[in-house]
Amino acid sequence: MTKRGCLWAWLAGAAVLLVLFLVTMIMIESLLGGSGVRFPTYGAHVGLVRIEGVIADSRSVIDDLRYFDDIGGVDALVLRIDSPGGGVAATQEIVAEIDRIREDTGIPVVASMGSVAASGGYYIACSSDSIFANPGTLTGSIGVIMSFTNLEELFGKLGMTFDVVKSGRYKDIGSWSREMTSEERALLQETVDDIHAQFVEAVSMGRGMTEAEVSDLADGRIFSGRQALAQGLVDGLGTLDEAVLAAGRMGGIEGRPRILEPVKRERLTLFDVLTGGIERLLPETAVPGGALYLYRPAK
Repeated sequence: MTKRGCLWAWLAGAAVLLVLFLVTMIMIESLLGGSGVRFPTYGAHVGLVRIEGVIADSRSVIDDLRYFDDIGGVDALVLRIDSPGGGVAATQEIVAEIDRIREDTGIPVVASMGSVAASGGYYIACSSDSIFANPGTLTGSIGVIMSFTNLEELFGKLGMTFDVVKSGRYKDIGSWSREMTSEERALLQETVDDIHAQFVEAVSMGRGMTEAEVSDLADGRIFSGRQALAQGLVDGLGTLDEAVLAAGRMGGIEGRPRILEPVKRERLTLFDVLTGGIERLLPETAVPGGALYLYRPAK
């Protein structure tokens, strides 16, 4: 075989090995559901992160946000929010991660509201550079709620009593076996008011409004997307596609950007169930107790 023939044979063999390597890596990535090897992207991309359903845990959304840190190559991020909100801490953790990405990378972040982006969903949207809502989106619901059940009368009819040994007078606050005292209610109200003030501060900073202006709207009421625009709570009316185009322009992309989404596992594994992934299949009542940034429509 000539030297040229050997060279071509070597190049062909190298190409075959490269293809086999890439196919193997793609198969591993598929089996691991996005937790394995990730490849860098090239060209103009807008990253899309979906925040859907009740926010019971921040882990999956933060993983999706960090996906783009791992692969790089995105010029802007779009948050597609279709959520009535959820846990306060989980919501604030997601916002902290968005703030970190904006500070570290400098890429623009645009929020696109779906059917509902209320309470904690709106809180997250305020961490973006620009917010798009559909005219009929339900948003707002700036507020905090804590709910407790009192089954004292039912337990009495059943002949059930509870003996409680506690280290302090407030240790069993919110117990379902007795009525809440006025002191306990006042204590909880102080806590709710403080968490509500944090919400108002976040909206004030994100929307460039005074806290007094936000407070006038922060009584838990909901707004349509069009009403929210009139109140300065969103920047424009538009679809997800229009939000992606706007994000692309803000990121310096000419023309229609390509959309990149994190790899998702399609099936819920036993590991997911044991480690908390089951919460995305459960109704709103599965959200852990405590203070919630949550909009609960009447049923």
